[in-house]
Amino acid sequence: MKLEIDKINEYENYLICEEKSKATIEKYTRDIRTFAAWLQNRDLTKTEVLAYKASLTEQYAPTTVNSVLASLNGFFVYMEWFQLKIKNLKIQKRLFCQPEKELSKSEYERLLKASRDKKHERINLIMQTICSTGIRVSELKFITVEAVTAGQTTVKLKGKIRTILLPKELCKILRKYISEQKITTGMVFITRNGKAINRHDVWKAMKNLCESAGVAKEKVFPHNLRHLFARTYYSLQNDIVRLADILGHSNINTTRIYTIENGDVHRRQMQRLGLVHMLA
Repeated sequence: MKLEIDKINEYENYLICEEKSKATIEKYTRDIRTFAAWLQNRDLTKTEVLAYKASLTEQYAPTTVNSVLASLNGFFVYMEWFQLKIKNLKIQKRLFCQPEKELSKSEYERLLKASRDKKHERINLIMQTICSTGIRVSELKFITVEAVTAGQTTVKLKGKIRTILLPKELCKILRKYISEQKITTGMVFITRNGKAINRHDVWKAMKNLCESAGVAKEKVFPHNLRHLFARTYYSLQNDIVRLADILGHSNINTTRIYTIENGDVHRRQMQRLGLVHMLA
């Protein structure tokens, strides 16, 4: 049996009909096409799939490998090639976040200061909007003049509809920006051509602030602002169910990943137990 491109295209159309997000469709089909290129013209067998899994394991982190395997398994199920499905790598549950990858509140504030110093108002407001509401960068298009006026917005994404409340302080600075930019209706964050600002534009603008802010580039990307919102919210409210609703997660286990604290926090909590005593 050969892995034909027509089958991949058919699966892509299926994902579109299932109303999967554009990013999800691109990710799934990219993973499958990469596998097809690796397979070349060899027969598609369980042995080949396992060999590809082994190849991935040598090159990438376990979470990345499992992400690719999920794409392939989804395709195999759609094609009813159940005999080709493969198991994910077993990953021990992560107890602590990695401080070298997580953005801290002080680093976030330094990024805001750097954007103010450079007079990059739009990226400053985008960062504040994401970090104060927990929205995804792809959901910035739902921050409209009308939403700022109402103090809330309705996000429709991935087949889900949820209401996001906008903090009063955020609405105040956004109204000022809207007035200065002479935006009368529709999206607040737009390009010069009036189109919605995209993920790459935000990512690039944030990276350009790293040196001035003294923040490692590895920590600076839009989704880390969402992580910072989640950790900050959970530390104050300790309500993971409500947080899952705000973030738009169907599974609370997904939300738990966002609330993992770093090892230093856990170490301090353990020290407060007072169960270690110095020898006389």
